[in-house]
Amino acid sequence: MAKRRLWRKLGILLGVLLVLVLVASSLGFAQSKPKLRAVVVTHALTKDVDEMPHLNAFAEAAGVEIEWEQYRADFLEKKAVVLASGDVPDIFISGWFETITDEDFVTFRGIYQPLEDLIPEHAPNVQRMFEEKPELKYLSIAADGHIYALPKYQRFWPKNQIRMMINKVWLDKLGLDVPETWDELYETLKLFKTADPNGNGKVDEIPMDWAPGTGGFNATVLLSGFGIAAPYPYGTGLYVDNGKVGNFFAIPEYKELVKFLHKCYKEGLVNPEVFTQDYTKYQAIGRGTDEVPIVGFTFGWEPEDRLGSRWAPQYITIPPLKPYKDYDGPIYWDFNYFDLNYGRNYIAMTTKCQHKEAAMRFIDQFYSPEGGLQVIFGPLGDNIRKNEDGSYTILPPKDPNMDPGTWKWTSTLADAGPMYVSDDLVVELGSDMQALSRYDEPYKPYLDKVSVDSIWPGPFVTYTRDETEELSDLWINLNGIMSNNYAKWISEGGVEEQWDAYIRELNRAGLQRWLQIQQAAYDRFMKEYSHLLVISD
Repeated sequence: MAKRRLWRKLGILLGVLLVLVLVASSLGFAQSKPKLRAVVVTHALTKDVDEMPHLNAFAEAAGVEIEWEQYRADFLEKKAVVLASGDVPDIFISGWFETITDEDFVTFRGIYQPLEDLIPEHAPNVQRMFEEKPELKYLSIAADGHIYALPKYQRFWPKNQIRMMINKVWLDKLGLDVPETWDELYETLKLFKTADPNGNGKVDEIPMDWAPGTGGFNATVLLSGFGIAAPYPYGTGLYVDNGKVGNFFAIPEYKELVKFLHKCYKEGLVNPEVFTQDYTKYQAIGRGTDEVPIVGFTFGWEPEDRLGSRWAPQYITIPPLKPYKDYDGPIYWDFNYFDLNYGRNYIAMTTKCQHKEAAMRFIDQFYSPEGGLQVIFGPLGDNIRKNEDGSYTILPPKDPNMDPGTWKWTSTLADAGPMYVSDDLVVELGSDMQALSRYDEPYKPYLDKVSVDSIWPGPFVTYTRDETEELSDLWINLNGIMSNNYAKWISEGGVEEQWDAYIRELNRAGLQRWLQIQQAAYDRFMKEYSHLLVISD
């Protein structure tokens, strides 16, 4: 009897111990969930990524824990040190600010993990994307044949990035027509400066303003009046004319533009901080004050994004301006369909990653149907409504004081994120995207003339390792010469007297060799792969 009681107690004890072992095992398993360190580079407006429910859901679906390291536009100055030190994260995310580039695959060999063997088994969404849109697989293949990084496809964006906007209320008040030439714009800007068009009794109007640097939303788009269909990134100056690659920073038409802009700047018709302001300041100035708008003519994505919800109704978009009244040459407009909808190198894994299969599962979430939609527009519930019929509706901002573009950039990675927005998804776009078709009416006749052999194909142009290294070395000097003179000539003058010496300096710095490499890369693509370029309406 005593032995039976003893064995019974031992059995109970063993049962308890077994339960404890199972619980401990379960807890241990939870604690051993793979942890991945991810560097993400975002827009300055973007909130902390660990507060984004869709990114947390991606991690949960992949069975991983993400330790985020977020940068807001200041990563580039740290990147070389990070890569050279070897203290790299498991994952890099963002196609912006040169977070991941083809040059990195050459310069820092052995840091980036080839993904092609991981994709078939651990990334079904990526595999489906490659099958549905072969051009995205093309965008993913590096010069040595490996896939080190994956692209983006955001589908809904228009053919052009830039719109020129002018305050129609000011024009009407001053009895002015919409300008059609640079000279007419100059006369309009002078009255914007002196005639108090915003009616507050102060000389606070900024007749013309553009974005910092030589990149997007910049006055260089006025070259379209000379038939230059320059692509983004505009800071490179690349364009194509009848199959010949050129650089608009080294053509006579650019000299004429700089002379015009200097005339405007000298007379106080251009924001005096145009070369020193950052993008946040540029946006804030466009939105004026609580009482009045202060910018008359400017460049941006669309009026509400550039000028805020309050003042946007006062502005209209206007067609390309002829450089002078009797000009009868070609006129184009900013063409950026491929750069706006496609992008190379938006997410990559490093060889340091100890949980490569888990990391691949996490990466794959960005390319799921709902995943990609949330990356570009924000989380389901707050930013997107899923309808009973399986379609989706992009919701207005929850913050009534915020325009849709700012709301999107605040709440998700948006255009800076890796994604695949399938052509099969049925989506009702937000008011800002719907309005783009109306704002783009002035540009449609010019954009409709564009063919795939008359524009630079943007992210589809690839380079060999040797070309990548040489282009990088050449561009350091060329970019310095171009950007420094752009700011100096507009603010101080001197382009006419210094032009010939400037061209000689560019040629000594390797401009012709740079163009030769670009031409070779362009010709290779157009010969073998131009069929991949499909321009959707």
